[in-house]
Amino acid sequence: MLMRTDPFREFDRLAQQVFGAGTGTGNRPAAMPMDAYRSGDDFLVHFDLPGIDPETIELDVERNVLNVRAERRTPAPEGAELIVAERPTGAFTRQLFLGDTLDVDRIDASYEAGVLTLRIPVAERAKPRRIQISGGDGDRRQISG
Repeated sequence: MLMRTDPFREFDRLAQQVFGAGTGTGNRPAAMPMDAYRSGDDFLVHFDLPGIDPETIELDVERNVLNVRAERRTPAPEGAELIVAERPTGAFTRQLFLGDTLDVDRIDASYEAGVLTLRIPVAERAKPRRIQISGGDGDRRQISG
């Protein structure tokens, strides 16, 4: 499934929130919150990306590392006087380390209502299977594996 190889990621995220470092407007962190879970033979990941133009979303996988990049541009036209600008703009990125049990060649992505959903099938070799065992008298039995 998902592998965590960076034990300091959550600490870095917390530090960004507390100290205000980041790439968003007003020095707020550029966040891309997500949920991830397994449902049957699929692994699903949902990213909150409200107000993102789907044309700016980029996904790529290299050696089981999934990179997600999206950009939110300011809706105000150039030269407009901003009164309040609380929504972060700019580039948002997230990197996930995927386990070998996932079929990264068959990732399906959709974007609806501000949520990017990735459906990653579990690889056939990682699914449980039954193995037949033959007995000494030629009798065959099935055992779950």
